[in-house]
Parts: sequence; C-alpha cells; structure tokens
Amino acid sequence: NWLLPYLTGVTGPAQMKKIPLTEALLSRLAWSLQQRLDKELPTHFTVPTGSKIKLRYNDNSAPSLPVRIQEMFGQANKPAVANGRVPIVIELLSPAQRPLQITQDLLGFWNGSYVEVKKEMKGRYPKHYWPDNPLEAMPTRRVKKHM
Repeated sequence: NWLLPYLTGVTGPAQMKKIPLTEALLSRLAWSLQQRLDKELPTHFTVPTGSKIKLRYNDNSAPSLPVRIQEMFGQANKPAVANGRVPIVIELLSPAQRPLQITQDLLGFWNGSYVEVKKEMKGRYPKHYWPDNPLEAMPTRRVKKHM
C-alpha cells in the first residue's frame, strides 16, 4: 500500500531504481515523527565554517562525516547524533579530499597526532592554512591568500 502511489508508470527494473524510497517511507510517518527523525538523525552536519556536510550512515557502525581538516579548526567537542548518544566518526581530509585521520576524539587529535599531520601537509599544501594551535584557529574553506 505504501509503495503503490510511487509505482505509477513503472514498467521495468530501470524505472524501479528511480523510485524515491526514502520519500515513500517518510510519507508514512506523521509530521511530528518526521521532524523528530530529522532532529535526532540528521542527513547533514554543520561544521564550524558553516558548511552543511552530508553524514554517511553505515550498517553496524557509527555515522561518519568526511570533511576537510581546515573546516574543523576550533572544534573541540565530540560531534554526535541521537541527542548526543551516538558519536560521529570524523574523517579528516586533506585539501585534495584524501583521508588524513579518522577519529571520534577531535580534542585528542588536535593535542596529539595533528603535529605530525601538519608537518607533512604543510610541505605538500603550502597554500593552505596549518595553524600551530588548531583549537584556537578560525576554520576556513579557503587558501591563506583569500583569508
């Protein structure tokens, strides 16, 4: 019954793949439950620069957030969903969008292995901002020249 309205005009497997299943399932929930779901398990997370980055929900693991390291400067707390009950795994990326570090403990990363990451990345990406104290640094989406 819930899928029937979305099957109009569908005649083959290729068209079946185009059915918006998330929309179909959400339409079954009351508006208040949809709002609660959006609040507790958001599709996007707002990072310190203001960018809204899509969260990845994976089977049997915590949600993950792939984000450039410069956009997380100044963030000390542990981002979480489900009213703070489920921590988000932060996938810190280089300016070229390559993984640098995966962590749930940003404060530990900033105080620990960031120094080594900074040394390597500063030589590879000299146009980008690599502060000595990332906890007090302004987050950015830009290179140093445009800051």
